[in-house]
Amino acid sequence: MLAIIGGSGLTQLANLDVSHREVVRTPYGEPSGAVTFGEICGRPVAFLARHGYGHTIPPHEVNYRANLWALWKRGARGIVSVASVGSIRADLKPGDLVIPHQIIDYTWGRRSTFHEGQDCSVTHIDFTEPYDRVLRQKLIDAARATGVPFSDSSVYATTQGPRLETAAEIDRLERDGADLVGMTGMPEASLARELGVPYAAINVVANYAAGRADSRDGISFEAIQLVLHESMAHVRTILEQVVNGDDPAGS
Repeated sequence: MLAIIGGSGLTQLANLDVSHREVVRTPYGEPSGAVTFGEICGRPVAFLARHGYGHTIPPHEVNYRANLWALWKRGARGIVSVASVGSIRADLKPGDLVIPHQIIDYTWGRRSTFHEGQDCSVTHIDFTEPYDRVLRQKLIDAARATGVPFSDSSVYATTQGPRLETAAEIDRLERDGADLVGMTGMPEASLARELGVPYAAINVVANYAAGRADSRDGISFEAIQLVLHESMAHVRTILEQVVNGDDPAGS
């Protein structure tokens, strides 16, 4: 079963034929909300709104461990993350879709592993490629099949939030090699890796990052909402193609 985690702009899936919702209890506390189960194109899909269905949970307070554990426990064998981002690169404009290939983590203080406590041994994971290669390729193939323009080579910088970045911070991220900036990519990706669940992402460019292009003197939140409303329709089309074409997790 494919699971989809929706971020800002995607608190529900319009093309999901809902069968039921379930509150999943976890050893790590409460997830962001009930998991929604249903079908897309006749195939089982689970959906979870990362920030809660009322968009009330800021990125630094999301219980990432509970969210990932709940989806894994309820049978997710592949997870697609949908999240809005700011563009650092001039050629990635608001409304563009991006399937990132790398992550730089600038977050701090987040519960970022399942392997902690006196009864746990030290556990390392290989994170050379933070996104699952097979699932990511399925997203790329689906995007190509739908004809939706997208970029498949970008580095995602995860910042702490909830505030947006300063122009100087964006300059620093660019020097570090980042193309996009968001607040939820970590520890979500590494937790999925610890659970052994394939994980990949679709990012929607909601705005230029601070100090860039039309965000040079400030960022318009009204413009962001308009961009997300229009672009999420393309995201749903790609997700439908992924589900309809094949089970991303091979089950």
